[in-house]
Amino acid sequence: MALNFVTTNEHKFKEVYIIAKEVGVKINWKRMSYTEIQSDDLSEIVKIGAKEACEKIKEPCFVEDAGMFIHALKGFPGPYSKFVFLTIGNKGILKLMNGVEDRTSEFRSAVGFCTPGLEPIAFEASVRGKIAFEERGTHGFGFDPIFEINGKTYAEMTTEEKNALSHRGIAVRKFLTWFKGKYGEGIGEEDETRDTKL
Repeated sequence: MALNFVTTNEHKFKEVYIIAKEVGVKINWKRMSYTEIQSDDLSEIVKIGAKEACEKIKEPCFVEDAGMFIHALKGFPGPYSKFVFLTIGNKGILKLMNGVEDRTSEFRSAVGFCTPGLEPIAFEASVRGKIAFEERGTHGFGFDPIFEINGKTYAEMTTEEKNALSHRGIAVRKFLTWFKGKYGEGIGEEDETRDTKL
């Protein structure tokens, strides 16, 4: 059995799958939802989510949550990024930023891990960038077309380029490196009935 990554987001799974392969950890996609509490603390959100998911599947698992924190908007949308994206999307954020000179933004990621019988733990990472003036690029998902770093939006990068410097890439790599050091390459053999094949 491989380490379970619990998410309903196929794009997110694909990014994490590539990172896990690079690190040498086998992961299994558990395509299921879990409770995402309303909180200003990403680590609290993922720890509770990971614990709930772990109790449901009765196996070790991890979850990941991210938020985009825009300086000029006092950290909005932050931990509520998913809801805000589904509500107003990239165009809505660009409209809120119309005429705003300070376009500094930070993307944060938190990974929550839990194993049966133990309390969950979290790993965090963040990167600073800025909000672009328009949507650019065709890759990625969510706010990727408007978050710019090193002159490119996430959506203008290949998955490998994004993983190398993104908030999610850093947080997941930090977690999986820790996991491999503690548990080896994986928990047992890879599950051949993985929910998706890449």
